[in-house]
Amino acid sequence: MSAPDQALIAMLRAALRTAADPQKAAPMQAYMKSTMPFLGVQKPARVRALKPAFQSLSLHDPAIWRATVMTLFREATYREERYAALDLLGRRAYRSWLDMSTLPLLEALIVEGAWWDIVDEVTTQRLGPLLRRRPEALAEVMRAWAQDGSLWKRRASILAQLKHKRGTDLGLLSDVVTPNLHDPDFFIRKAIG
Repeated sequence: MSAPDQALIAMLRAALRTAADPQKAAPMQAYMKSTMPFLGVQKPARVRALKPAFQSLSLHDPAIWRATVMTLFREATYREERYAALDLLGRRAYRSWLDMSTLPLLEALIVEGAWWDIVDEVTTQRLGPLLRRRPEALAEVMRAWAQDGSLWKRRASILAQLKHKRGTDLGLLSDVVTPNLHDPDFFIRKAIG
């Protein structure tokens, strides 16, 4: 596995701490029902704070990009650091690197993120577009996830086509919803609804 770009990680963390608003931190944590603390950096402020670090990016290797995303995510001490990892994952400059080799990373983010804010972002913004580009490769994966022991992988399989609109594969949608129809979990019910 490649080493992450530690300098970038340090820049992102420093930018978030500079933008921190301690008065917003506790309410944000309470709203998300998160055990991980917040710095109090709402999305618009986070985007502004991270912009200089992202503009200075010079990652030239997809393996380093993936390692940097995963390290920032796994070593996060504040939830906004996890959001910054997702922001890095979604940078336009690296869109072409979002391919089947990224699937294990997306799966890890979903399973380890294990809450709707992380899972829904990864699913609708990264997994869904990958499924649209590679339906033949991912349809069976989504069917398997629909029956997985992880409720978050099940939720992801249901939500993966959320933005596909007329391009939705109704057969696949039925295949991922059907095994979950009787699951009483709120997050599965909400995904199906």
